[in-house]
Amino acid sequence: QNTDEIFEIIGTVKLQYVLIAVICMSIYVICEAINIGRTLKALNEKTSFFNNIKYALIGFFFSGITPAASGGQPMQIYYMYKDKISVANSTLALLINLSSMQVVTISLALISVVINHNILNTALAWFFVIGIALNASALSLLLIAIFSKKLLKKLINLVVKIMKKIKIKNVEQKQEKIEAELSKYQDSSDYIKNNKLVILKTIITTYIEFLALYSVSYWVYRSFGLNEYNIFKITSIQAVLYGTVSGIPSPGAVGVTEGGFIEIFKTIFPQNIINSAMILNRGINFYLLIIVSAIITMINAIKCQKMEEKNTENNDEKS
Repeated sequence: QNTDEIFEIIGTVKLQYVLIAVICMSIYVICEAINIGRTLKALNEKTSFFNNIKYALIGFFFSGITPAASGGQPMQIYYMYKDKISVANSTLALLINLSSMQVVTISLALISVVINHNILNTALAWFFVIGIALNASALSLLLIAIFSKKLLKKLINLVVKIMKKIKIKNVEQKQEKIEAELSKYQDSSDYIKNNKLVILKTIITTYIEFLALYSVSYWVYRSFGLNEYNIFKITSIQAVLYGTVSGIPSPGAVGVTEGGFIEIFKTIFPQNIINSAMILNRGINFYLLIIVSAIITMINAIKCQKMEEKNTENNDEKS
């Protein structure tokens, strides 16, 4: 593409709509933080709103740079552990949050594809089916992980057997620690099952979160001076696109998202600006957040390292 031409076009957009799009991404992060904080609070974990924002951004950063977003939750659990939050409770909180995201992604995509069935050609329709199938499979596994005690025990036993076969030291001690955490996890899971209002509130917040995310495309559309289609139409098309590409196991769904945007929005944006619209849209709803979350992640990592060094020095002085 002619990059000079693309950025020249982007330079002419109405900045007030770009600002609204950025505010929508802020709402997306805040809703994520609210969901994390609500579930942790329900599990009697103490955490601040600032820390919940930090966990949300750390999750976004590592999800965005790892295949199938596989790095997000493990790194969130790691940094929560650094903040004295139980691994069992942080794991359950994030599984519930992730399950809620899958429910919202699938439901909004299915509703939106019925409304916008005419925008899908044969290739896109197959990608949509594959994307929804992958998301539905992920949701099934998450629900089993949250509520199936038998499967979790079998999984722990399998891990222990593998550890023994590869001759890892102190397997019995490690098994005791894992089973202790599993016991805490199961107790927390039972508590959540008996307090379904927490899950309902999480799902409602996630709907607000994802509608804010999807609406970025509309504000980008308006920033180019276009107003033929309303926010409902643009947001619903973005829901179809997200449902199609979110299950693709590439870091940040990079490549497929950009190609999918151009293909699915080609009847919405004029041909001469669609590449510019794609770059601006992706810049706001992905790359801007990656940059912000990377900065927060680095600051937090440096802070944790300094705390560890200080604790080591204090221990050396005591000894």
